[in-house]
Amino acid sequence: MDLQEGDKVQLIIETETGLGYTVLINEEYDGLLFRSEVFQELEENMEVTGYIKNIREDGKIDVSLRPQGFRNVIDSDVNKILSKLKDSREGFLLITDKSSPDAIRFHMKMSKKAFKKAVGNLYKQKLIMIKEDRIELVK
Repeated sequence: MDLQEGDKVQLIIETETGLGYTVLINEEYDGLLFRSEVFQELEENMEVTGYIKNIREDGKIDVSLRPQGFRNVIDSDVNKILSKLKDSREGFLLITDKSSPDAIRFHMKMSKKAFKKAVGNLYKQKLIMIKEDRIELVK
């Protein structure tokens, strides 16, 4: 097997299971995409870019739709939040780290944990202000 953890791969969504989705990796290997890793609508036979998350001892492969490694993920989440803020006419988003996981998943297509890490990163860089009911772009 010429795959390694972290590799960028092409996935074809096969069937939905109790755990998530079975996928075909690079038209060659079977893999599993866990439901907790999915923040978008997926359909059978849909092609998406994914990343090798784990190759288990039994040869089974777990995949993710997000790059692996803290630095890759946080940069992509930070950029997603920044572009949403810049695209909003008001320069703010009506979600905070106190928002429900469902609201964050719906609006930002990421987990609450990922959202909080990215917001913390933006706050440390003094790019946003955190208000009681929203996050604002620093002018």
